[in-house]
Amino acid sequence: MDSPQFQKAEYGSGASPACAICKQPVGSAYYRVNGAVACEPCAARVKGATPESSHAHFVRGLIYGIGGAIVGLIIYSVFTIATGIEIGFVSLAVGYIVGRAVKMGSRGYGGTHYQIAAALLTYAAVSLSAVPIAISYSARHHSEAPRVESTAPSNPGTSSPDAPSSESGAGADSSSQRSATPPRKSGLMLLLYLVYIGLASPFLELGRDPLHGGIGVIILLVGMRIAWQLTAMSDHAQIVGPFKNEGTAAPAAPPPSLG
Repeated sequence: MDSPQFQKAEYGSGASPACAICKQPVGSAYYRVNGAVACEPCAARVKGATPESSHAHFVRGLIYGIGGAIVGLIIYSVFTIATGIEIGFVSLAVGYIVGRAVKMGSRGYGGTHYQIAAALLTYAAVSLSAVPIAISYSARHHSEAPRVESTAPSNPGTSSPDAPSSESGAGADSSSQRSATPPRKSGLMLLLYLVYIGLASPFLELGRDPLHGGIGVIILLVGMRIAWQLTAMSDHAQIVGPFKNEGTAAPAAPPPSLG
């Protein structure tokens, strides 16, 4: 069975619009299928032939969206690290990738919950890219920093007259150094800390540099809007109605006879 086409509404000889599917007058009520006029029986047939969005569709779209967000994060990070230039307009490409990935995973379904997921994944991909970028810059700066030569005496056994010679004094110094050293964070805590810093990076940059940070936030919002718009509508038939057909109103009663 061929899918019906819904380009525009057709009108019959009277004021009543014609159904875009069966070409017959719609009667006293009509529906709109993807914006085109349809009679009640045809709208019911289209609705019965159109599968509804399910939880499985959303989960699949979410998984694909996460994959798209990872791809977007890699693209943003690699581009910035390779060129040394952080261009916020890459956020637009990330929003498009995430939106298309969610739509692909959901098999063409869209809606509010798909839009929220796509927008949040876009934000996460762009903001978390600050973590690998910062790590790369830190490693590059550390490797380029000049080495500081040690000024310690060549003979470790030689000590100055004022230096403590007792073992108790050395033990006290070592214990004080150990107490002054901050405890290392566990791997999980470090990961959570990096995720927190990454998610907050757009606002941290806004606080450091209001001009460039504000531009970056605006471009990020535009990228999120792209993902939002791509997942707004479903590729399947959208049926709304019923609507009252004003063209089939009952004719006015004739005036009373004076005879």
